[in-house]
Amino acid sequence: MYIAFEGIIGTGKSTQVKRLHSYLQEKYPKREILITREPGGTPVAEAIRKVVQGQEFTEGMELICEAYLYAAARAQSLRKLVKPILDRGGVVISDRSVFSSLTNQAFGRKLGYQKVLNINREAVGNIWPDIVIFLDLPVKAGMSRSFDKAGDKFEKLGQSFYQRVARGYEEVSKHRRLKSKWLRVDASGKPDEVFGRIIKVIEPILDDHF
Repeated sequence: MYIAFEGIIGTGKSTQVKRLHSYLQEKYPKREILITREPGGTPVAEAIRKVVQGQEFTEGMELICEAYLYAAARAQSLRKLVKPILDRGGVVISDRSVFSSLTNQAFGRKLGYQKVLNINREAVGNIWPDIVIFLDLPVKAGMSRSFDKAGDKFEKLGQSFYQRVARGYEEVSKHRRLKSKWLRVDASGKPDEVFGRIIKVIEPILDDHF
């Protein structure tokens, strides 16, 4: 099972990824369970992450270049890390997925949904998340929580960008193929409260699957 966490900045994705990982390790001690992130997860994908998110250049990065770099990192990590684990019957929990590109680049960067989808079709292939846990939080609340000490250019973008990203998530979540996969979870409150909501919606699916 491939589980992806999605949401705007500040929703607590990284925290909840770790909590779910610990929970599943205890629940399924004999099953391989791995945490990864996008972009990243393998040496090549992590190197791309540094270029696309954490490195300053004297020239501005073209938005179409940015979209292709995210897709390239995704193509690498999905094939070298995610698919082998899924093929062995394991579980992958990812901090972000292709849906981040379909919202951040397509809506936030205004590249357009179809263009970004086309860029990612071959990168993803048939390795799409089985479950998407969408942590839902108002933009202002998310932005007030978030700061990446390691450096991330997206942290510096304004509220209008994240309002567009939030609208992107609303649009993407309506797709008919995501009807049974998209789990919306209220991300307000303390981490323990949020995790309790996550378990409430995901546990019946896990019980049916395993």
